[in-house]
Amino acid sequence: MDPIDRLRLAGKRMTDPLESLAQRVAERVIDLVVDVLDLNALVQAIDLNAVLNRIDINEILQNVDVSALVDRVDINDVLQRVDVGALLDRVDINGLVQRLDMDALVEQTDLGAVIARSSGGVASEALDAARSQAVGLDRFVDRWMRRLLRRKDSWPPGPAALIDARAAR
Repeated sequence: MDPIDRLRLAGKRMTDPLESLAQRVAERVIDLVVDVLDLNALVQAIDLNAVLNRIDINEILQNVDVSALVDRVDINDVLQRVDVGALLDRVDINGLVQRLDMDALVEQTDLGAVIARSSGGVASEALDAARSQAVGLDRFVDRWMRRLLRRKDSWPPGPAALIDARAAR
């Protein structure tokens, strides 16, 4: 065996137990320090402002992938948690209305078309009502004419040309 190998072996026999002993001593020292350490006093001694001043928030935010964060958000879950009533209570409706530019809104609205649509509906309803009344009046006059003329036979249900056209179909 090489004399250098003998020295290494002898050194290893001495260092292994010493390393184990040093490890046990270090663990015991750490346990003793933790037992006597007052964490509240330690935290009070730390200057948090100095620590926060050393943090570069812009650098941290530049490394954040906002798109990845947004993709992980469940919008439906967020919306279910929103109290819409409380949100609307915080909205200043009067302030919003005061900010509206009514002149610009009126300029962009085609009031003529809106009036035509609404009045067209009213006009068609009035025309339908007038037609219905005319049919009712026509039947009323027809019944009285039969009574005055004392006719018992039934009258045709319409003009002859109309009846012939329906029969031809």
